[in-house]
Amino acid sequence: MRVAEVHRKTRETDIRVTLNLDGRGEHAVQSGIAFLDHMLRHLTTHGLFDLTLRAEGDLEIDPHHTVEDCALTLGEAFDRALAERRGIARMGAAHVPMDESLAFVAVDFSGRPYAVIQVEWHTPTIGAMPTSLVAHFLESFAVAARANLHARVLYGRDDHHQAEALFKALGRALDQATMLDPRRVNGIPSTKGRL
Repeated sequence: MRVAEVHRKTRETDIRVTLNLDGRGEHAVQSGIAFLDHMLRHLTTHGLFDLTLRAEGDLEIDPHHTVEDCALTLGEAFDRALAERRGIARMGAAHVPMDESLAFVAVDFSGRPYAVIQVEWHTPTIGAMPTSLVAHFLESFAVAARANLHARVLYGRDDHHQAEALFKALGRALDQATMLDPRRVNGIPSTKGRL
């Protein structure tokens, strides 16, 4: 079972995540930020991961700490569940449309965290979440997951649709990258012999 449980507690947040990489897309997500919950449900549904996430954060200040720490906790859960990353495909990519928007995400569980996010927003917030925090979520996730992540909205008019396309594409790319490749058996997918 490729499962991880992570508890992150700071003075700003208290977050618990349980992740099963080989799930069916089942989710129970409560971050206190409705739009983030909506995006995480898309990620799990289209990535076929089972996710439980419970977060308490200093939302009376703003959503920043909660969004960031949810991303860090989720990224750490992926890192732990993948362990040495034996037998995985390692890389995945997906284009996903959402009405007038089209997003692309590529991910490589290389062990070298890096993120490139390209998206132009038309409004400062979606629901109660600042649009700037979408990129910050993806960057924070990449750091904690020790993954190389590239995400781009090629075009779109509606910010909700752009974000939704990004998270669906992220789910699809993560699903591909974390899949076990029977041809690798238990090998490390790297010429270096480790990730």
